[in-house]
Amino acid sequence: MAPTPSPVAGLSLEAKIAQMLLVGFRGLTVKEAAGTVADIRDRGLGGVVLFDFDTPTGTYRRNIQSPSQLRRLVSGLRDAAAVPLLVAIDEEGGQVDRLKPEYGFPPTLSAAALGRRNDPAYTKRRAKAIGTTLAGLGIDLDLAPVVDVDVNPTNPIIGALDRSFSSDPAVVTAQGRAFLDGLHDAGVAGALKHFPGHGSSTGDTHLGWVDVTSTWTAMELQPFREIIATGHTDAVLVAHVFDSKLDPTYPASLSKAVITDLLRGELGFEGVVISDDLQMGAIRAAYGYETAVERAILAGTDVLTIANEQLYEPDIVRRTIEIVRSAVAAGRITESRIDASWTRIRRLKGV
Repeated sequence: MAPTPSPVAGLSLEAKIAQMLLVGFRGLTVKEAAGTVADIRDRGLGGVVLFDFDTPTGTYRRNIQSPSQLRRLVSGLRDAAAVPLLVAIDEEGGQVDRLKPEYGFPPTLSAAALGRRNDPAYTKRRAKAIGTTLAGLGIDLDLAPVVDVDVNPTNPIIGALDRSFSSDPAVVTAQGRAFLDGLHDAGVAGALKHFPGHGSSTGDTHLGWVDVTSTWTAMELQPFREIIATGHTDAVLVAHVFDSKLDPTYPASLSKAVITDLLRGELGFEGVVISDDLQMGAIRAAYGYETAVERAILAGTDVLTIANEQLYEPDIVRRTIEIVRSAVAAGRITESRIDASWTRIRRLKGV
């Protein structure tokens, strides 16, 4: 009997590009998410990211209403995929908690609360509980832990929301490693964020350009460096912060100096690099979408996050595939660059 062909063998360029996309969508059911199901089935969309709140309309229950509803939705999306689908969520605990108790999910603790307790074994248990919940829903990537150092406690997007474990990088390192270990014990991957460090910022990259040149220091790299050195970091999510000391032209998410030279070169990271949402204000304020997509790939990004959460573009998958395909056709991006990301994504997916 002839072997069954692998679904990852001989993918077209367009399908490999589609595997590099992590896209947000609307709908509580497979029927309501029919456009995304078509993107998965017909275009090979590689990943989706789930939200409970829809920012453009200011309404809750975008994708999440109850455990049974969410399990059915994720299962239906997975059924449409020839190549295993990456299903991601921001389930940090505390205020960044998509799976809220009012929807029927277990309560969680913030990173700040775990950091104050500073008991890695306890943090690992709490993270394993989160991972067990995610795995039971069919979610295989938690966009956590946050390993930003709490340099500025009034930081509107990190410190003020209790998303950092501590102002002490050693505590952040120990807690972040324990959190990641807990997710792994439940069979769920994690993503360290927000590289190279968002904890010293005074602004929010969701809203606009954030310059950390005068506040960021190399100390903020310590948790990333030490956790990556353990060799079991699945993914790193890169921030949109700008630091002229690291790159005089581009923010971290679009910077070859930050992603290829610093993260991959100096820190030795070999896993999947994920961009922060490319529709955030920090990017929209300074770059067109096409430029941002191209620059992110050239910088070394493997997975482009398009949350459809700051604004909503139903046709964004087809549009993004065409942007990248055209850049390859014009010689601005090489197909070998796409293949390198596809190889890392395959490793993360285990295919």
